[in-house]
Amino acid sequence: MKLTLYFREYCSLCHAMLAELKPWQAKYGFELEVLDVDADPLLEEKYNELVPVLMQGETEICHWHLDAPRLAACLAAQPDEIG
Repeated sequence: MKLTLYFREYCSLCHAMLAELKPWQAKYGFELEVLDVDADPLLEEKYNELVPVLMQGETEICHWHLDAPRLAACLAAQPDEIG
């Protein structure tokens, strides 16, 4: 499974969510792509005030703060893709 974190380097919420995701990633083995929205004008326009945003494909898991129950549900729904 691959998750994407839309991120800003200067954003404290972004760094907090990335840090919170590390134990989840170690436990469940999902791929985590971190994309800086400021590096792409289209991403910046789409996610500007929502970052950090955690996505699985086109589905938003959460934004601003890690929603552990939603992340757990997302990971549980696709066990064959994890690891």
